[in-house]
Amino acid sequence: MLACGGSRISHQNLGSRFCSTGIFHLSSFTVKPPSSAAATVAAIVDNNSHNPRFHPRFVSSSSLQSKSAGDIPFPPVSFSQREDEHEKPSEALSSVAGGTVALGKFDALHIGHRELAIQASKVGTPYLLSFVGMAEVLGWDPRPPVVAQCDRERVLSSWAPYCGNVAPKEFQVQFMSVRHLSPRQFVEKLARELGVCGVVAGENYRFGYKAAGDASELVRLCDEFGMGAYIINSVMDRHQDARNMNRLDLKDRGQVSSTRVRQALAEGDMKYVSELLGRPHRLLLTIKDWESLTSTSSTQRMSAPRSSLLNLPPKDGFYENCSLLFGEQNAVTCRVSIDTSHIHLEMDRVDFCDNDYSQKSQVLGIEFGELKS
Repeated sequence: MLACGGSRISHQNLGSRFCSTGIFHLSSFTVKPPSSAAATVAAIVDNNSHNPRFHPRFVSSSSLQSKSAGDIPFPPVSFSQREDEHEKPSEALSSVAGGTVALGKFDALHIGHRELAIQASKVGTPYLLSFVGMAEVLGWDPRPPVVAQCDRERVLSSWAPYCGNVAPKEFQVQFMSVRHLSPRQFVEKLARELGVCGVVAGENYRFGYKAAGDASELVRLCDEFGMGAYIINSVMDRHQDARNMNRLDLKDRGQVSSTRVRQALAEGDMKYVSELLGRPHRLLLTIKDWESLTSTSSTQRMSAPRSSLLNLPPKDGFYENCSLLFGEQNAVTCRVSIDTSHIHLEMDRVDFCDNDYSQKSQVLGIEFGELKS
C-alpha cells in the first residue's frame, strides 16, 4: 500500500491508518510521511541515509519537469477515483478522501494555481479546495469573478495534460464552517472529516482564524495528523519589474496572483492577461433578449447589455482579432467593443447567427485579442 505521503510501505509495518492511493514517481520535491512510518520509509527509499525522517523543502517552479500541453493527448473531463473499501479514513467518505488538495484562493485559476495542481497530481488525485461564501461572510463588496462559474470545469480540464492526464476537480467548503477554526482545527478537519492524504500550498500560504498559521506550521500539523505536506515556491511574474502596477495588495511580492490578473484586465492588456492565466481570457455572456441583431451582405452585428456578462470583462474599448465561440461551432473571428452599458460584436461571417436565440438562453464565449489604442 501507500502512505498518505505517497511512498510505498508494507501493510505489515503500518496497519490501516493510511489512505490508499496510486503510486507516483516524484521528481521535484521531497515527501514528508507521517512520523510513525518515517523510519520505515527512509530505510526503503534510501538505505544510505542516516536521517530517520524526510523533511519537505521548497520547490522551485523552474525545476519542474511537467510536460507541456502539446506533448500529451487531451483526456476526457471526467475521471474515476479508486477506493480501497478496507482502508476508508472515515465511515462517511468525502469526495476528496484519499486525495491531495491544493490550498489557496482560486479566483482566476492562473498559472500559479495550476502549479499547485501539478504538484498535487504527482502525489495523489488532485483537488482544489475552494471556499464558498467568503465575500458575504467578510462583508466584501460583490465583484464579478475572473472565471465564470460555469467555465471553471473547462479550465481545469485544460490542466489535465500537465497533471498526468487527470483533470483536477474542485471541492467546495462553506467558509462559514471553517472561519473560526484554529490552524490545528483546520488541519484536523482535513484529516479526520475529509480524509485527505496530503496538502499542497505555496510558501506564503496562511490559514486558520485570522490567518494565524503559516507554511511551516502547516507542515508540522500535517505530520501530526498523518498527512503529507508539500510546500512550493511562488510562481513569479516575469514582467513584474517592467510594469508599474498599482500594488494595492500588500502581500504582493511579485508573484502571479488573481489581483495582478484583475489589474491587467483593468488595463486592457490582454497579452499580459494571457501570460498570467496560461490561456486566453474567456468572457462569457448569456444570449437572451439581444437588443440588436443586424446583418448586412458582409457583416453581422450583435449587442448585449453588460448585465448579460457572467464574469469580468477587460477595460472599455475596441478589441480586434477576437474569437467568438458558440457551442460546438468553430471559433469565428470578430471585433468587440465594450462601453459603459453594452458589449458589441461584429463578425464578417454571416452564417454564425442562424440560430434562433429567442428560443432559450444560451451562453456565448469571447476570447480577446489586442486592444486598439
